[in-house]
Amino acid sequence: MIGLFDSGIGGLTVLRAVRARFPNENLVYLGDTARLPYGSKSPETIERYLAQNIRFLIERGVKAVIVACNSASSVLVGRKDLRFPIPVYNVIEPGARRAIEVSKTQRIGVLGTRATVAGRAYDKAIQTIAPQAHVHSQACPLLVPLVEEGWENDPLTNLIVYRYLAPIVAQNVDTLIMGCTHYPVLRESFRRVVGPDVELVDSADAIAKLLDDDFQTGRLRGSPSHNKGTTELLVTDASPSFQEVAARLLAPISLEPLHQVDLIEEQKRHD
Repeated sequence: MIGLFDSGIGGLTVLRAVRARFPNENLVYLGDTARLPYGSKSPETIERYLAQNIRFLIERGVKAVIVACNSASSVLVGRKDLRFPIPVYNVIEPGARRAIEVSKTQRIGVLGTRATVAGRAYDKAIQTIAPQAHVHSQACPLLVPLVEEGWENDPLTNLIVYRYLAPIVAQNVDTLIMGCTHYPVLRESFRRVVGPDVELVDSADAIAKLLDDDFQTGRLRGSPSHNKGTTELLVTDASPSFQEVAARLLAPISLEPLHQVDLIEEQKRHD
């Protein structure tokens, strides 16, 4: 299996991209819904959750883990000393590389949670590769709750998106990173504000391409092409609203039954 985790449901946009590209791979997704949101928590707390989630997935026998959460990925990128026995992918660096590839002016905007923006993870990743790039970041703490309420097409959401994006647009960026896995759901709202000429970068597509590269080079061993990939969905807290939003984020992929897990009990058994 390939494991993925997020603080909630936004990472399902990454799952959808990986499933579309690799229909033969078995996937297991962990939504840490009992402890969301990560974006407003301290780096120390996020790091603890990150380690617990990765260990939980490794114990289930996964061959790789995708940290499908920008807030957790920003902590992972900043801790180069963290080591795991299998490949662990973040969504920051692939998104940064993709933005540099498509930007003609190297003026790049980043939308993210408070934790992602405060940690400057995208800024550092972009400028490590392209020191000449100008990066303009904007924290957008209201967008995740709006997506989870199902208000992506609500006029109020459009007003809030405009309020967040106006300072970015004023910087004449030609590329915008949707630096939270919930944000691709708001692509149409973003497009209305930035216009047709700004590239919108989705880390989900970038991470799927990186996996493809690693299958080609042999860093990861792919499942047989005739295998019909399975999808297992795990959550630390289940609710009817989660299932409704999850079904929208996964469409057109059908929603599999959710199974609830207790990470605290799993940790006790591990200890």
